[in-house]
Amino acid sequence: MERTTVRPGPRTAVVWQVLRRELDRAPEGGLTILDVGGGTGGFAVPLAEAGHRVTVVDASPDALAALNRRAVEAGVAPRVRAVQGDGDALTGLVSPGSVDLVLCHAVLEVVDDPRGVVAAIAAALRPGGAASVLVASRAAAVLARATGGHLAAAAALLADPDGRTGPRDTLRRRYDADGAADLLRGAGLAIEDIHGVRVVADLVPASAADEDPRTLLDLELAAAARSPYRDIAAQLHLLARRPAEPV
Repeated sequence: MERTTVRPGPRTAVVWQVLRRELDRAPEGGLTILDVGGGTGGFAVPLAEAGHRVTVVDASPDALAALNRRAVEAGVAPRVRAVQGDGDALTGLVSPGSVDLVLCHAVLEVVDDPRGVVAAIAAALRPGGAASVLVASRAAAVLARATGGHLAAAAALLADPDGRTGPRDTLRRRYDADGAADLLRGAGLAIEDIHGVRVVADLVPASAADEDPRTLLDLELAAAARSPYRDIAAQLHLLARRPAEPV
């Protein structure tokens, strides 16, 4: 089984670090992976290049067309399947118990029914399979608006039960670590890891990032699992597992 050789930047390094541990345990022939909302294949194509089979479900036909072109250019088209649909319709698009790993990145913030989507993800997983879930952080959004001088928006976002600034907000909800973990546990998944994503990557001036990218990457990885830094990251990454069936 090929090892994943992606060399991500600091904005995605934490997610790839967690995924790599999961991928390194893959059997010969690779994993069956479902990428919900995977768009143009930023994760799917590298995973296919590493020998895994990836189905991408996305509502955008343009994104899926770009995914197919990207897969062809990378020589992995036979291992990538594009399915048009959104997260809320996932139950009807994927067979139960058919997937080893689900990626659900930046999806639960925008769907109509996040509980239903998480339940569908749990049902799609084989016993022992894992879900990689990436969600927007409420704390980071509050701080970003406050430091940008948008105090009323920050106060509204902090007070709103779903972490929104109001009806014009582009996201339907934002999460803290406990709320996201409870959502996944409610579908019967066991939480194994919670990390912050983009803890410092969005805060560092471009000149400093360009001058010393290795130190920035190391700092991002070091801060990702440590509170309070984890909790004020732009996004939260959770790895959850469907419990194996008892022998």
